[in-house]
Amino acid sequence: MDIEEARREVEELRKEIARHNVLYYVKDSPEIEDDAYDALMRRLIELENMFPSLVTENSPTRKVGGPPREEMVRVAHDVPMLSLENAFSREDVLAFLERVAKGLDGVFPEIVCELKIDGLAVSLLYEDGEFVQGKTRGDGWVGEDVTENLRTIRSLPCSLQGEVKGSLEVRGEVLMKKADFEALNREREESEEPLFANPRNAAAGSLRQLDPRITRSRRLGIFLYQVVHPEARGLKTQWDVLRWLEQCGFPVQKTERVCRDASEIFDYIEEYREKRHQLPYGTDGVVLKVNRLSDWQRLGETSKSPRWAIAFKYPPEEKTTRVVDIAVSVGRTGALTPVAVLEPIELAGTVVQRASLHNADEVARKDVRIGDRVVVRKAGEIIPEIVRVETRLRDGKERIFRMPQKCPDCGSDVVRLPEEVAVRCPNRNCPAQIKEGLRHFGSRSGMDIRGLGEKVVNALVDQGLVKDLADLYFLPLESLVSIERMGEKSASNLLEAIQSSRSKPLSKLLAALGIRYVGTRAAQVLAEAYGSMDLLAEASIEELSALEGIGPRIAASVASFFRDPQNRSMLEKFRKAGLKMEEPRRAPVELSDTPLRGKKVVFTGELSTMTRTQAQALARERGALPVDHVGTSVDYVVVGEKPGSKAEKALRLGLTILDEKGFLQLLQGSPGSDKEET
Repeated sequence: MDIEEARREVEELRKEIARHNVLYYVKDSPEIEDDAYDALMRRLIELENMFPSLVTENSPTRKVGGPPREEMVRVAHDVPMLSLENAFSREDVLAFLERVAKGLDGVFPEIVCELKIDGLAVSLLYEDGEFVQGKTRGDGWVGEDVTENLRTIRSLPCSLQGEVKGSLEVRGEVLMKKADFEALNREREESEEPLFANPRNAAAGSLRQLDPRITRSRRLGIFLYQVVHPEARGLKTQWDVLRWLEQCGFPVQKTERVCRDASEIFDYIEEYREKRHQLPYGTDGVVLKVNRLSDWQRLGETSKSPRWAIAFKYPPEEKTTRVVDIAVSVGRTGALTPVAVLEPIELAGTVVQRASLHNADEVARKDVRIGDRVVVRKAGEIIPEIVRVETRLRDGKERIFRMPQKCPDCGSDVVRLPEEVAVRCPNRNCPAQIKEGLRHFGSRSGMDIRGLGEKVVNALVDQGLVKDLADLYFLPLESLVSIERMGEKSASNLLEAIQSSRSKPLSKLLAALGIRYVGTRAAQVLAEAYGSMDLLAEASIEELSALEGIGPRIAASVASFFRDPQNRSMLEKFRKAGLKMEEPRRAPVELSDTPLRGKKVVFTGELSTMTRTQAQALARERGALPVDHVGTSVDYVVVGEKPGSKAEKALRLGLTILDEKGFLQLLQGSPGSDKEET
């Protein structure tokens, strides 16, 4: 293939991938499965590797972003990003409309009603239709540079449609869809990480990561709603702005409406009071904006908020119900979780029958008793929670809940370690733990085995067909067919999905194993650092702790997992089943005489010829161990442009410091003549 043929195929691939991104992330109507999408992406990567001159900054392959930053870069807003004044009642809205009409000489203007997105406000800069910078609102005058993280949002166009010349600044809201929020919290709960309180909290935390790969894994979305200096584009109304943004390829909600009087505004507010719960993303109100943009200048703004817009916020829906019982569930790590079983109520568009009470301390703090009348709401309009107990309604028949002394599933005596809040079942063969472990193993964040649902998992464990995770790969068809309501076709499909999962990379297997505190990101770090299950199994806590993104708690958990004979036996069964126990290497390197073998290396600052992630991978291939923390045991500190505090600390400790050229010489086998030793 010559470069012109490659160029044509690359352009077609980028268009096709962009189209599927819109279908999946914007329109929620994908046409192809994930593996077909991945095949398109792999082909594009292959061509870009073959012809590096075809790589562009806005290629879909670059949406992973760059290396982690040592600190968030602060950037000023040319036009301040002000916050909206809030309205909480009909009277507040009417007062706003009255002020607007007064400011426009008594003329009631058209108002555009838009749903208020529960996300994080951002500003995006484009030059000649190409995305060049993104920043958070910050304090309104100075925000944080999150350009590389924004590139990971697939619904955000890096290249605009049509002819968009010169500088363009647009603003919008980064969000996390409800389903992705729930999946993220389930994964964090399984890894025993703190849960996000709501989708906005999750979106903000995800966008402001130092590592863009973490941002990408969170599956964020975005909606745009504002053009800075719209007059330069010939736009006269907010409605025109939204339609123009849509024409440029930006995601727009398309739930907005032009209202001509107060009655139409309140009709919109009431229509979406319940209707908004059917949307895949969270909304907590309605934004009212004067439609004519010239009126914005006439109305002006305060030091904090524009006078031409206001945000009406729906009050959180709360209802009273009764606690019928407090059940206890057993998780895959053995943690016992009390769950309030409620008389069914409808909240935020769904029927709620259960609410987690998290742990025994939480039950005691809220003093929730069986039989109590309680006020319930959905945190972030998603997670059911008990707000308070109506103690005044007690009649003396309520029963105080106490955590069981034995596991409700296997009968083992429970334990509570001094440093933990959770009460645990210590029995590794507890059926409940095996079931939860299987569900996690087959989940999307694990090995993604379709058909391995709750009923199938329960039957596999209850019938003794699966006693550990590896048993999945030795199931005969006749055993699956024997499961109630599992026909031969369903059984064949499940076996095919299990067979397909054998080819998943090492990072997916590590994430699926259910090692405490090891989620998707930690699994990627471990797989990249060691490239082999065998090497990882022999790693010490000290070595693991030194990895970027792996702290002492995760390191101790990983080391403990691999010391367990039962786990080692299960891993050997995985090996016999043909699962991938190594990450593929680009090229084998003879390590016997490389200067980097066994050396600890820290990277700081921006390298000119490669990303930090690529540099770390190259160092590992030559036997080095890239670490995140500068200490006396570090052998080399590689310093690029704009280094941070790590370079200063390396100087104080008298460590060997290399510039990029010196590092490249080490990679080639030379001791690095251009290094600076202190």
